[in-house]
Amino acid sequence: MNYSFEYIDIILLAMIAGFIFLRLRGILGKRTGFEGKAAPQFNEVLKKPKVENFKNLNLEFDDNAKKEFISGAKIAYETIITDFSDNDNKITTSKPLLNREIYNQFNQALLERSERGHHAEITFIGINSAKIKEHKKIGKILNVTVDFIAEVITCIRDKDKKIVSGDPEKIKKIYDTWVFSRDITSSNPNWQLVNILT
Repeated sequence: MNYSFEYIDIILLAMIAGFIFLRLRGILGKRTGFEGKAAPQFNEVLKKPKVENFKNLNLEFDDNAKKEFISGAKIAYETIITDFSDNDNKITTSKPLLNREIYNQFNQALLERSERGHHAEITFIGINSAKIKEHKKIGKILNVTVDFIAEVITCIRDKDKKIVSGDPEKIKKIYDTWVFSRDITSSNPNWQLVNILT
């Protein structure tokens, strides 16, 4: 009989331990608050790291491929603009979307802004249009040039919070021409920003 009671005790203890484990997992498994700087719609860009909508682009670049590309290009554009507007001294979330030269240029601009004691206040309103200007293959590299028209609210303040440029109350329309590139022989589906045309 003593053995029976010991077995019952072990079973009861196991049940209690299991109940506590399930309760802890239910509590600790929940997320509270916002984790990270990127907006939820950028999650796929940051997890891979790649723009998912670029993944299935075919080399014929037909109408469907262009639609997929533009969808991914819009996400990349907003991700990069938002990342550059953060008051860090270094590009972080959009690094996989930039080639080394553009990445270094952006970081240099952020460093210079920081050294002047300036900080940016930029609110991304949205993209009015994104159109493919041209696409061409050079060897194994496919380049796609995109004209963007977007709206932002932007101003730069000095260390005393005085406005140096821009207007925090006014929506500004911006026109950008960006060149994205990809090695079509690579198994890596990533596209990167390789040039900003003026």
